Amino acid sequence: MITVTYQPEREADLLFQVTPEHEEFRSKVREFAENIVQPQAEAIDRDAIYPIELLAQAGKLGFMGANIPTEYGGHKIDGISYAILIEEISKVCNSTGVAMAVHNSLGNMPIYLFGTEEQKKKYLPRLSNGDWVGGFMLTEEHAGSDAGGLQTTAKLQDNGDEYIVNGTKRYILSGTDAKSFILFAITDKELGKKGISAFILERDLPGVELVKKYDMMGVRGCGVAKLSLTDVHISKENLMGNEGDGFKIALGSLDHGRIGIAAQAIGNAQAALDHTIKYSKEREQFNKPISSFQAIQWMLADAATEVEAARLLTYRAAALKDTGARFSKEAAMAKLFASECAVKVTGTACQIHGGSGYMKEKPIERFYRDARIFTIYEGTSEVQRMVIAGSLLR
Repeated sequence: MITVTYQPEREADLLFQVTPEHEEFRSKVREFAENIVQPQAEAIDRDAIYPIELLAQAGKLGFMGANIPTEYGGHKIDGISYAILIEEISKVCNSTGVAMAVHNSLGNMPIYLFGTEEQKKKYLPRLSNGDWVGGFMLTEEHAGSDAGGLQTTAKLQDNGDEYIVNGTKRYILSGTDAKSFILFAITDKELGKKGISAFILERDLPGVELVKKYDMMGVRGCGVAKLSLTDVHISKENLMGNEGDGFKIALGSLDHGRIGIAAQAIGNAQAALDHTIKYSKEREQFNKPISSFQAIQWMLADAATEVEAARLLTYRAAALKDTGARFSKEAAMAKLFASECAVKVTGTACQIHGGSGYMKEKPIERFYRDARIFTIYEGTSEVQRMVIAGSLLR
């Protein structure tokens, strides 16, 4: 477990320690990543295959219930261990990494944080053991960065027992295969953001239809989909919190999600850097390895420094989360820096590899494509800056 020294009035002075137990856990995850996930990574990317079987195997190891206590069937680990989990999986396959991150942070964590006892007992065990994959239904045509612009509606029926939901959700990660979603819909149009409510939506309910599977540039196996909801009957028992709590639930959930995406970006950047260091020692020009050239050395030094800085920001946010303190600013900082770091470092890796880095026979090409989405999903870099600035100026 982590060692934390914390003073509420001085959040920026949070100290954390990565322990031998963390590194032991890293070894366990790395063994699964390298032996089970990596052999399938190229095919997952090439054929846009959602890694449902890999996620089921991860569930048996406790990786799909990483944020859920054992009383609800989970295998709860501390924040730094969770960041390590997503980082190590993403080193070999970003599609599997983000599917696992979305499931843990946005698919089942909101149920644990905001759900009723009955909801927790009903859904968390099957989500935690890998039988079900969870997703997060927020984004729409006119509601992306502006989460308050939702148009999907949920109307409580006269009998008071169920809601009728209508609308369309797009860019839903794991949307092709997830069995349950945290759904956000308008229950009172007059209240704006305060009229948004959150529900647990089961995939197999009549009226839930997969409209489109998106073909993406990178992370091609993460099952991003467009889904329509037509007269879907959702039991009132699946309302999370009270009517109008949805916007608060969405923002609180995304704070957790941003730590996972930061960790994913670090894994991607570290993998690109590792491959590039190895390549620079093997590739010869002018009768010597290119690693002997100062220009290459400085590129590697800058990349390594940025990756380590991103990792420290992310682990710090994860450690702060474990104290129970507010961590929105720190999660946004980690996500902002780590995602932009991944774009920069994979670009450097591609440059050092030269023409070979642009070819699909090298994993660098995949890391480079995958990195671009990190600055966009679960809040663009611009949104992260808004969150950070809002925290500084409030």
